[in-house]
Amino acid sequence: MDYQLKGKRALITGSSKGIGKAAAQLLHREGANVVLHGRSPESVQAAHQAIPGSEIVTGDLGTDDGMQSVMEQLHKVGEIDILINNAGIFEPKPFFEIPDEDWMKFFVVNVLSGVRISRALMPGMLSRNWGRVIFISSESAINIPEEMIHYGMTKTAQLSVSRGLAELTKGTGVTVNAVLPGPTSSEGVIGFVDDFAASKGIDRKTFEEEVFFKEARPTSLLQRFAHPDEVAQLIVYVASPLSSATNGAALRVDGGVVKSIV
Repeated sequence: MDYQLKGKRALITGSSKGIGKAAAQLLHREGANVVLHGRSPESVQAAHQAIPGSEIVTGDLGTDDGMQSVMEQLHKVGEIDILINNAGIFEPKPFFEIPDEDWMKFFVVNVLSGVRISRALMPGMLSRNWGRVIFISSESAINIPEEMIHYGMTKTAQLSVSRGLAELTKGTGVTVNAVLPGPTSSEGVIGFVDDFAASKGIDRKTFEEEVFFKEARPTSLLQRFAHPDEVAQLIVYVASPLSSATNGAALRVDGGVVKSIV
């Protein structure tokens, strides 16, 4: 399928691994010029080597200095046609043990980073009358996980920001949407699963089949972790000119976890 992405420049934050890396690789295969982002040159080097011709910007989006550095590097890169706000962090932690510092950190990295970059790049898209802004949210935005309420809060906030920004695109060729993955086998998730399974004296497969999808995500219709490539397919479609009638939407690729008909 031709996604009509040849010549488009796409920035994917947090693209050193997982969903971000998978989206970057598929965008590249479809002819887009890819700009990778990681917290350090070392963290994004493997993704850079896997995507010939890709460019790199680095910086910790959870700090003012890191964000400023990223924006300065982007100024040298040139016009961005597609922005995928994928950078994010997660950590299971009981609500009563989450300090204020963690709430602020999660908000800055998961929400404010996307706000800041969108604020910088969207005016150019609007002036050129074409662009795509995509927030990578989560089914946890709707089904707030009791084991990481602070994470769920940030994913819900992304939906509000995404829909609000879409209102600013009325009558233009720019769209803003959110994609909501379900449980996905990114490196971070798999590391967590392996550690948790080991602590229970079971293997990963047993944990997935007998613990996670029975207790934590029993409503899943997929009954397995999605692969990052499966999520990337939806992201790249939304990033393409083919999705021109989709704007202000929250699009689920959650394996049926959310029990809703809309």
